[in-house]
Amino acid sequence: MDGNRLAWMPVIALLLIVPSCRTPELRGPDVGRDSPDSFNGETSTENSGQLPFNEFFSDPLLTGLIDQGLAGNQQLKILGEEIQIANNEVLRRRGAYLPLVTLGTNAGLNKYSLYTLPGADNVQNTYPGGHHFPTPLPDFMVAANLSWQIDIWRQLRNARDAQSLRYLSTWEGRNYVVTRLVAEIAENYYSLIALDKRMENLDRTILLQQDSLEKAKAKKEFAQGTELAVQRFQAEVQKNQSEKLIITQEIIEVENRINFLVGRFPEPVQRSTEFFDLNLHALSVGIPADMLRNRPDIRQAERELEAAGLDVLVARANFYPKLVVTAGVGYEAFETRFLLQTPESLIYSVAGGLVAPLINKKAIQADYMNANARQLQAVYDYQRVVLNGFTEVVNRLSKVQNYTKSIEIKKQQLASLEASVNAATQLFVAGRIDYIDVLFAQRDLRDARIVLIDTKKEQLSAIVNTYQALGGGLIPFDYPNAGTIVPVGPVGPDLPVPAGLPVPAAAPEAGAAAQVPPALEVAPVPENGAEKK
Repeated sequence: MDGNRLAWMPVIALLLIVPSCRTPELRGPDVGRDSPDSFNGETSTENSGQLPFNEFFSDPLLTGLIDQGLAGNQQLKILGEEIQIANNEVLRRRGAYLPLVTLGTNAGLNKYSLYTLPGADNVQNTYPGGHHFPTPLPDFMVAANLSWQIDIWRQLRNARDAQSLRYLSTWEGRNYVVTRLVAEIAENYYSLIALDKRMENLDRTILLQQDSLEKAKAKKEFAQGTELAVQRFQAEVQKNQSEKLIITQEIIEVENRINFLVGRFPEPVQRSTEFFDLNLHALSVGIPADMLRNRPDIRQAERELEAAGLDVLVARANFYPKLVVTAGVGYEAFETRFLLQTPESLIYSVAGGLVAPLINKKAIQADYMNANARQLQAVYDYQRVVLNGFTEVVNRLSKVQNYTKSIEIKKQQLASLEASVNAATQLFVAGRIDYIDVLFAQRDLRDARIVLIDTKKEQLSAIVNTYQALGGGLIPFDYPNAGTIVPVGPVGPDLPVPAGLPVPAAAPEAGAAAQVPPALEVAPVPENGAEKK
């Protein structure tokens, strides 16, 4: 009868374990929209985002500042350490599915009571040679122990692969900061040149108004004018002289912003004198699929989505039985001279256990549903990042086009205003118009020049930001300063890893998100970069 009961034990255990393997049903994401085929009708065969910054920007002073920023910017150095931390986490995850072997020694001394079973046996028993065991009894041991959770459901390897994807995601996050750093240095560089032009405009306006002031004084001396005209022109000169000090302060602040970005203390920033005729590399937008492949923030969201899919599998495996094997081998004796005698002092053990949750699985279910929710967050975050990237390109490309057209019209307006100032000055000298007409004409000319300068600055800023929105600004792998600047670029399991940083351990192949539970119906990111459904 007892034998029959023992025979039924495996069956009973299986019946208890199988129900515990049931997993809650997952929620699927809302259906996303396909990305458009063009940027409001704009497409091209090439994409400027694929150009390295040293080719897109032809100004050697600007590219030199960017070089210094990539080498000295503290934020990039902080992110480099974040990458190292993420890589160390990959190594830790890889060790989790391998056997853990420890080696140790032990020494002890035990005095047993004669009125206990170990003490009574110790008195009566003898070891080979007919000698009694000493009291108290020493104990010396040298042993190796093994503990190994057999990864039968790929739980530990999926956790490792998820961390590898997050390592790549951290890398892509740094890449995105690199593109923003390049764009911010370029924006501030062109803002600095624009301030120089505003200073030149004030100097030209002051010279013009000083000339009018002298003419007003001359007319007053010959009783053809009044003190009012003299004072109004004098006030305009002083107003613009005061404005020069404000511009000077703005120049100092922009220079120091550039110095901060490149990681150095305040110093003058060398810059070009060209501005109105400055033309950057022609923009080529390519197609939206190019942007999805080029932009590091989109690739970062893609990696996070793939990792979230593996997290669901890791959480699901908690419902299944875990097989843990433990073993040990070593030597044990009460005297060191007997310690290494074989087989007399040899000890070993081996055991295996299959453990599955049976009752009160709420915590496991909560972890599983949380992993599902985080995966849905990753899906929506990917869709949001793609939508944001597409919108940025459309807005900035439209800004480039409209501001370029506006500059041409403003140049014509400026030419008309310059002619009106000359005419007003001659008429004022001839006594045919009042001083106020000259004053207004000069003000309009000054303001028109300021607007033209600001419009040109905004145009250059729009070009820089469109280049960055297309994914431009990364360091090529063959960059001349690769020995001092850690190169960055599109990073993936099938792409070369930048020098100076290790390949993530056992990085999963592209499309690892295909292992996402089917109930979620989240497809892996396709190679052409089409948006997730």
